[in-house]
Amino acid sequence: MLDTPKTMSPLDELIANVSKSFETARAMPKSVYTSEEFTQLEVEKIFAKEWFCVGRSSNLSKPGDYQTLTIANEPVLVVRGQDGVLRAQSNVCLHRMSTLLEGKGNKSSIVCPYHGWTYNTDGCLRAAPAMKGNKDFKTSDYRLPQFRCEEWLGWILVSLNPDAKPAKEVLGSAEKMIEDFDMESYVEVFSEDFVWNTNWKVLAENFMESYHLPVCHAGTIGGFSKLDEMVCPPGEKTFNYHTILKDPGFKLANAHPTNTLLKGERRRTTILLALYPSLLITLTPGYFWYLSLHPMGASKVQVHFSGGMPKSFIDDPDSADHFKQLKGLLDEVNVEDKGCTERVYRGLCASHSEPGHLSHLERPNFEFATYIAETLKA
Repeated sequence: MLDTPKTMSPLDELIANVSKSFETARAMPKSVYTSEEFTQLEVEKIFAKEWFCVGRSSNLSKPGDYQTLTIANEPVLVVRGQDGVLRAQSNVCLHRMSTLLEGKGNKSSIVCPYHGWTYNTDGCLRAAPAMKGNKDFKTSDYRLPQFRCEEWLGWILVSLNPDAKPAKEVLGSAEKMIEDFDMESYVEVFSEDFVWNTNWKVLAENFMESYHLPVCHAGTIGGFSKLDEMVCPPGEKTFNYHTILKDPGFKLANAHPTNTLLKGERRRTTILLALYPSLLITLTPGYFWYLSLHPMGASKVQVHFSGGMPKSFIDDPDSADHFKQLKGLLDEVNVEDKGCTERVYRGLCASHSEPGHLSHLERPNFEFATYIAETLKA
C-alpha cells in the first residue's frame, strides 16, 4: 500500500506523483480520476482555457455549414459565414437565453426557436419580431459573443480563452514533426459521437500507450503489435507521441505508391499523437482516426470519434473496400477499448486498488500527468 497523507488534495497528490523521475514513476493517484471537484477544476483551468478540437474543417466547407457542441459548460456554435470565414460563437440567444441550434447542418441565418430572434451567420442580430414597443431596443446593439476559432492542418480548434496563444504557435513543433504526412489533405469519411462510463483521462491514457495492445486487443490487432517495435520518445510541453511500424502487407497503413512525400520507414510508420488536452490522433500514411474528449463529470466522457484517408487513397479505385474493412476493424477495436477503459474506472473506485509502477512504454502517460499537474497548479 502507498503512504498518502489523508489531508492531501487530489492536486497535491498529483504534484507529488510527477515530482519523481519517470524511471521510478507510478500511475496517477486514484483521486484525480474519481474526484468531482478535481474534474471541475480541470474544466475551469484546462477545457475553458486551452484549444479544443471540434472536428475537421472539411465538414464545414460551405457557407452556412454549422456544428454545435458544449465546451466547459458553454454552448458553442461553429459556423462557416456567408463570407467564408469560420467562426465560433455563443449558441445562446441574447433575448431570453434559449439555446439556438442543435446538432449540425446548414443555415443561411440563425433563428431562435423560442421567440424568433434572427441572427446572421456572423452573429449579428438581423431582426426581432414585436420589439418596436421597447424604446431602448436596437438590433445593432446585439451580436452573439465570439470565441477564438482557428483552422490548423485541417482541424477546427476553438478556445473560450481570448488570450490563448495562436494554435500554430502552440502546436508548431508537432506540425514540423508530421510535415511529410501532409495531414491537412486527409479527408474525413466517418464521424460518430458517444459517451463512455470512464474518466476522460483513462481514455486519453489508453490512447497514449500501446503497451495494452497485445492483451486488450488480442481479438483484433494485438497479434500484429510488437512491444519491441514501439518507440516512446520524450514529448513536449503541448503534446506527446509514440510510433509503431506497421506490417508492409497492411496496404492502407502504408504509403500509397503515388505518395512521394514519405521516405524510407516513414512510409510504414504510424504516429500516435496526443495534443493536449484531448485531441488524440492516429496518423498513418494511408488513413487517420481521432478522438476528441470532453469530461462529463468524473465518471463519464463525451467522445467524438472520426477518421478518413488522404487524397491518394480517396482516389484509389480500391479505397472504398479497404476503408470499409478498416472501419469494421476500428469498430471492433472500440468495443475492446470501451471494455478496458470502463474496467479501469471501476477498479479505480475500489477501496483496495493502488496505482502501480509505469512501464517504459507508458512514458507519454507520465508526461500527460505532468501537463495536468503543471496546468492546474499555475
